[in-house]
Amino acid sequence: MTPDADIPSLICELCRQFYDLGWVSGTGGGISIKGEAGIFMAPSGVQKERIAPADVFVLSGELSACSVVTAPANAALKVSECQPLFFNAFRTRGAGAVLHSHSVWAVLAARLFSPRGEPSEFVTSGLEMQKGLRGKGCFDTVRIPIIANTAREAQLTESMAAAMETHPDVDAVLVAGHGVYVWGDTWVKAKTQAECLDYLFRATVELHRLGLAGDPS
Repeated sequence: MTPDADIPSLICELCRQFYDLGWVSGTGGGISIKGEAGIFMAPSGVQKERIAPADVFVLSGELSACSVVTAPANAALKVSECQPLFFNAFRTRGAGAVLHSHSVWAVLAARLFSPRGEPSEFVTSGLEMQKGLRGKGCFDTVRIPIIANTAREAQLTESMAAAMETHPDVDAVLVAGHGVYVWGDTWVKAKTQAECLDYLFRATVELHRLGLAGDPS
């Protein structure tokens, strides 16, 4: 486990990397990592590539409610809008880290399988990068649940939890017209799976654009 003293700086570093990938532009997206003191989480509604270690919240690891253990010195900063969704993965999957990406590839991939924003599944098979997902091989069929978007992030909590329950073999949930939530036992595994999924989303979109894929259902 990464030492608590290093987690705030790590969150800032990862947010800058995710910004460069187009995952957290326009103050969107976020990341949280479990430590000894609790859940370390990037703040809400700020430019993620510009946050400093002192801006990171520490929330109680009890997970029964959102209790702030350590708040940033800047009182204007708020707990991430993603917090209830992050807690879904910490609570029910024992995650060590959760991230939320607004990648355009996640949005386009979800649109292929959910053209009206309805609940559905993203489906892919036969791609080597599937091996970066927990328990998956390149010839397996991977199904990632897609849930309908809502006006506020917290309103996704129940539908995300239900999707996680019906898809225990994957560590991600797509939100139609919005992005994707990805988690893992550690921040390394969460990051790895997020990168592999983004590759799969992009490959699938491009295959359909080029007319090289069959019926997405």
